[in-house]
Amino acid sequence: MREEFEISIHAQVSQIAQADWDACACPETADGGRALDPFTTHRFLAALEASGSVGEGTGWRAQHLAASVGGRLVAVAPLYLKTHSQGEYVFDHAWADAYERAGGAYYPKLQGAVPFTPVPGRRLLCRPGLEEVGRAALLQGLGQLTVQNGLSSAHLTFCSAEEAEAAAAQGWLHRTGLQFHWENRGYASFDDFLTTLASRKRKALRKERQKAQAFGGTIRALTGAEISDLHWDAMWAFYQDTGARKWGRPYLTRAFFDALHDMRDDILLIVAEREGRPVAGALNFIGRDALFGRYWGCVEDHAFLHFELCYHQATDWAIAQGLARVEAGAQGEHKLARGYLPVTTHSVHFIAHPGLRRAVADYLEQERAAVAEEVSDLAEMGPFKAG
Repeated sequence: MREEFEISIHAQVSQIAQADWDACACPETADGGRALDPFTTHRFLAALEASGSVGEGTGWRAQHLAASVGGRLVAVAPLYLKTHSQGEYVFDHAWADAYERAGGAYYPKLQGAVPFTPVPGRRLLCRPGLEEVGRAALLQGLGQLTVQNGLSSAHLTFCSAEEAEAAAAQGWLHRTGLQFHWENRGYASFDDFLTTLASRKRKALRKERQKAQAFGGTIRALTGAEISDLHWDAMWAFYQDTGARKWGRPYLTRAFFDALHDMRDDILLIVAEREGRPVAGALNFIGRDALFGRYWGCVEDHAFLHFELCYHQATDWAIAQGLARVEAGAQGEHKLARGYLPVTTHSVHFIAHPGLRRAVADYLEQERAAVAEEVSDLAEMGPFKAG
């Protein structure tokens, strides 16, 4: 494909037709099935914008990138102009502090990401068959946008390994991290999964589940029409409580949870109820071959209920539905004992200032080696039987 690309910037995802965006983001849905990645779909990003979770006053200003050839959209990237580093889960606060101490202005910066969503996936979304040229065009456009506007940097966080490789070939800096994902190895049931664990670990998880399920109520897995307004009211209360304790203030607005009601066929709520009232819950998104755990919260504390709702129930449901894996969010070595093993995540960074770039490059070289060693060490500590 030798045509010249036209790069455009869009202040709202609604400025791009949903069919065109999704032809790049989730072409697999053409058969009527689910998206592999529900978070880069047009409707998810539009819900963030329409609900005020991103936009004016949030520090996340949409600058979505689009590449077209002959008037036909062939690639897009969810992109934001950021005035802080909150809600990204790939921490660059030390880079910002160092650059500003040296007299530079780190913010604003460009962030290619799904806001508040540490789920690995594609960030350079291309029509099938045009991945190589589409990625190259978007990366070049991002670099030029950064330099031409005098910005310090551009970042693609939780991108795919292929995108990281393509960006590194254009001189971007590669960063790795780790998460814990559960893999379905063809299990027929949760008990079948337990048989693959070492005896001590298997007994510990059985006791943990028994204690959690004895909290004095019932646990239900809800999706589609089973989810009512009552459940969104409860999930909002849970989310506020968790957000206030973790981040100081919740990132998402109440209106975003209302918007999720329109996506309820692709959502799994695991709710603990006591005396007819939801007391804890976990919100998951359902992908084509994975379950993505996103938000948890409670208004009552019960032993092991967090692990039951967020991990064991999610694993159980994924096995029943034949899903390949469960991704339970950022960080958390406590997931290891519950069968969630370490995987490497990727991000790439375009640093405009030569001095800052050198310092970051040196740091990332050491960090990559440390992450690789940690992933290897943690994998050996997993709960599975030897061999």
